[in-house]
Amino acid sequence: MLINMKQTLSGTVVSSKTSKTIVVAVKSTKVHPKYLKRFTTVKKYLVHNESNAIFENGTNVKIISCSPKSKLKRWEIVITQ
Repeated sequence: MLINMKQTLSGTVVSSKTSKTIVVAVKSTKVHPKYLKRFTTVKKYLVHNESNAIFENGTNVKIISCSPKSKLKRWEIVITQ
């Protein structure tokens, strides 16, 4: 039996200027293979916002993977109430 688990990430909203799209920055910690020093990396994801809800910059949000919506959008916003 296969269970389809979708990937979830949490990050902060960087931009919400475009229609039905927001940009979310996700921070992650990695370890250097040789020096074993920890460092943080930031990756920005384009997230589909179907309801066109207004998100302020700096808002913490959860995103979930989905089927491709456009060339670069592969994530959806999780609406939590």
